[in-house]
Amino acid sequence: MSVNVKNNNIDGALRILRTQSAPTLSAARDKKEYKKPGVRRREEQKKNTINSRKNSKKANNYNRSNSKKYAA
Repeated sequence: MSVNVKNNNIDGALRILRTQSAPTLSAARDKKEYKKPGVRRREEQKKNTINSRKNSKKANNYNRSNSKKYAA
């Protein structure tokens, strides 16, 4: 991987490098040890439920903030 540094902006280049390398690192961690298919499935379901709860909380907070604005 390589990142071009523009205008001596090292912080921005590091941020880009981290976002590019994140999927690669997580894939390497996953392949480090063997997991049974059932274990993988359970972990995937757990991750999905956590993400769906986070998204629903964000949506509820957004809807609440909009409804309070226009309440008389």
